[in-house]
Amino acid sequence: MKAIVDLFSTDYGLMSLGVIVFIIVMGWWFSRFFARKIAESEREARRGG
Repeated sequence: MKAIVDLFSTDYGLMSLGVIVFIIVMGWWFSRFFARKIAESEREARRGG
């Protein structure tokens, strides 16, 4: 329980929480970006370009 209190109430806890959220968002963004590029590449390959 102390770890959760530290996570939300200390400066180093809030910075850690910010980094965790940033990494999750970055992973989501990269997965969408790469999926979009793969789909685009497959469409282009089917058209013969």
